[in-house]
Amino acid sequence: MGAQYAEQAVIGGAVRLSGVQSYRAPAWTKRLRVVLVLVDLSAIAAAACLTAALADEPVEVLGAATVPLPIVAAVFVLGWVVALGATRSRSLRLVGAGLEQYRRVLTGSVCFACGLGIAAVVLDLQVSPLCFAVALSSGLVSALVGRWLVRRVVVGRRIRGESLTPTLVVGPANQAAELIADLRRRPDAGYSACGVCLQADAPGATIPDQVRHHPAEQLAAAALSGLYGAVMVCDGLDGAAVRSLAWELENSPVEMILLPRLADVAGPRLQVSDVEGLALVHVDLPQFSGRKLWWKRGFDLIFSALALILLLPVFLLVALLIKLDDGGPVIFRQERIGRNGKPFVIHKFRTMCVDAEAQIDALIQSCGGEALLFKLEHDPRVTRLGAMLRRYSIDELPQFWSVIRGGMSVVGPRPQVSREVAEYTDRHYRRLLIKPGITGLWQVSGRSELSMEESIRLDLRYVENWSIMGDLTIIVKTVRVVVLPSGAF
Repeated sequence: MGAQYAEQAVIGGAVRLSGVQSYRAPAWTKRLRVVLVLVDLSAIAAAACLTAALADEPVEVLGAATVPLPIVAAVFVLGWVVALGATRSRSLRLVGAGLEQYRRVLTGSVCFACGLGIAAVVLDLQVSPLCFAVALSSGLVSALVGRWLVRRVVVGRRIRGESLTPTLVVGPANQAAELIADLRRRPDAGYSACGVCLQADAPGATIPDQVRHHPAEQLAAAALSGLYGAVMVCDGLDGAAVRSLAWELENSPVEMILLPRLADVAGPRLQVSDVEGLALVHVDLPQFSGRKLWWKRGFDLIFSALALILLLPVFLLVALLIKLDDGGPVIFRQERIGRNGKPFVIHKFRTMCVDAEAQIDALIQSCGGEALLFKLEHDPRVTRLGAMLRRYSIDELPQFWSVIRGGMSVVGPRPQVSREVAEYTDRHYRRLLIKPGITGLWQVSGRSELSMEESIRLDLRYVENWSIMGDLTIIVKTVRVVVLPSGAF
């Protein structure tokens, strides 16, 4: 290597070579990869040990030879760990957020189970079906739990501002400002907007002062400055500029991320096909009728029925406390607007004084006269007991009865009253394409801490991209929000 390449200086996580800096991945990425492998090894090894305890004799191969259990267990563990690696389930991009990591763990496990079944037939392995089932089920559960625990640790570090990839945001000022705000609100995504390269100015767009600015003509130099581990490109760059930037980043450790031009369209709805050099992005349009909705309705009925049965003691206790508090009605009933604008009656535990509805118009006028998502941080109508019920979302529990009656779903947009719907724009009316929910993206992403536009955008995103698996994820997150309440008033 020439003399000009011999001298290296480490500056802020970058290695300077011949006057050019190359981004060097921080040490935590290597440690995390090792931790993921060790977690998989430990989880599957525990399942293998459990299975070995049930099978107390060697495994026969081809009806004659026998293989000691420790060797069978070692092959079982290593084979499964390799299968999880083959599906790239340990990709660091998947660790913090989303369901893709768990899907890949499930895919790798299914592939391994199929391979194990084929090997058992070909080699005539004499294995008990019970042992086979115990090994696979316990291994899968252990691997998923292990990944979930790692995710909790990683997300905790990212919330504290650690284990984040420094990111350069590229695009017009308004889109860049919105993306920077989104990244700051969702640190679990793993990216920290440290720099911006604006391709066009926009009035009213505010970029935080601590974000480093780079001139538009120095985009490639900024991306390769060694300061950033990722480049996120918004709209504003034409195809030639994006292609040129990709060429500049070739053979570098910098990750390039393109934001889809279709706002709020989730990844599963996008499919890319290549037709003789022509890249086509296919978008599955949202469906609001048919079999998918019947599955959702069936899930709602089963889940709500079980919830009402299991929560019956809680219902009786809360009803008694409300009666003892002020002697008024236990249940608050109110007409809300449901799917396709059809009104229905919502049921909640009463948390306000008896004449709360008579005071609402005056309160709205005192706060500017806007009814859409009207909310007061310190609402004078809320009783002392009601404040506690709201903090832990206990007042929402009777809504499971509204789900049984068909007006609501377990997961969906926030149910709103007619005065709020009267202020809808055409865009807002899309919230009424599906039934409102007891919980939803709005509720688990900040609740009352979110602005009106952020709340509506999350509801619209759910309407466009809902799925049963997504509903289950929101329900799990709701439990966490209830246990650790934030943004509720």
